[in-house]
Amino acid sequence: MQALWIAATGMKGQELRINVISNNLANINTSGFKASRIDFEDLIYQSLKAAGATSAAGNQIPTGMDIGLGVRPAAVQKLFLQGDYHQTQNPLDLAIEGKGFFKVTMPDGTVAYTRSGAFKLDSEGRLVTSDGYPVDPEIVIPPEATSITISSDGTVSVTIPGQISAQEVGRLELADFVNPAGLKAIGKNLFLPTAASGDPTTGNPGEDGLGTIAQGFLEMSNVDLVTELVEMIMAQRAYEINGKVIQSADDMLQTTANLKR
Repeated sequence: MQALWIAATGMKGQELRINVISNNLANINTSGFKASRIDFEDLIYQSLKAAGATSAAGNQIPTGMDIGLGVRPAAVQKLFLQGDYHQTQNPLDLAIEGKGFFKVTMPDGTVAYTRSGAFKLDSEGRLVTSDGYPVDPEIVIPPEATSITISSDGTVSVTIPGQISAQEVGRLELADFVNPAGLKAIGKNLFLPTAASGDPTTGNPGEDGLGTIAQGFLEMSNVDLVTELVEMIMAQRAYEINGKVIQSADDMLQTTANLKR
């Protein structure tokens, strides 16, 4: 009774689908978070009769008999769609309007990439993430600075008491990838490049197709609450239906076992 195993693959697939949906919903308020979507593919088929074969009467069979053996998850893909903007008026909150990622340096020297621009200053005046990872290239804000201005092209300027004009202290760079969906999510709103994503191309904001910087804004999660709730209902019902198939297959086996009675 192959229906038992076929329905079991369906239940396992829907279980993983619920896990993906729950992670999306859990991060609905995470700045820069990108929702994930699970893709399925059917398993191999058992061919009972080949299409185009010749029957006993010498006629060509127009359609074959192929029995599918179930489903399996093929990929969990990040959807890098633009999230909504939230105005915070915090000068260290930055949002990317368009394509690109901020670059940050990990403790081991590895460069990671993020869409979350909720930056802070550490004890040395460096612009860092919430986990203390400095942006790349490093930008240091003088302790005597009274205001910070970050223009749309990434130029960081500060106002120093006693100086008439603003002083430029650095410039943010953005990176982009041929296939952002191929990036490896490592948590903490960070991504690492892989062979699938391709090598990063870096540049100044607003140039070479990269987005611009919006100061005082954060890009929120791109999770669509209504869509995720509908997906959750569909996954739940699909899980129940596959469970009913297993129950029906079990009833059929029980009927077969009772034929001798």
